[in-house]
Amino acid sequence: MNTKSRHAKYRIGQVVRHRVFPFRGVVFDIDPSFNNTEEWYLSIPEEIRPTKDQPFYHLLAENAESEYIAYVSEQNLLPDTSGEPLRHPELEERFYADGNGAYRARDRQVH
Repeated sequence: MNTKSRHAKYRIGQVVRHRVFPFRGVVFDIDPSFNNTEEWYLSIPEEIRPTKDQPFYHLLAENAESEYIAYVSEQNLLPDTSGEPLRHPELEERFYADGNGAYRARDRQVH
């Protein structure tokens, strides 16, 4: 069993894009390892199914057609450096733009 602690490569508020599929989004939560249903995991085609022992990211995601919530393994993400604004409807509710192409959480408990 691997007990080495994995540190997330991306942070909350960072804009990322999927390595294979044409979507991008903002990280709003991070699981240190896979934390979804087995049914969801097995629905991923075997040839691109990621390992479970890596960080998984919850994204306010969007593609050309729609906005949605995505759950993506670290190995399938890349930083998005396009600088293009995001249009996800929950974005303003959860974040504000930091002016550097990333977002900061609107957490009222943070001062």
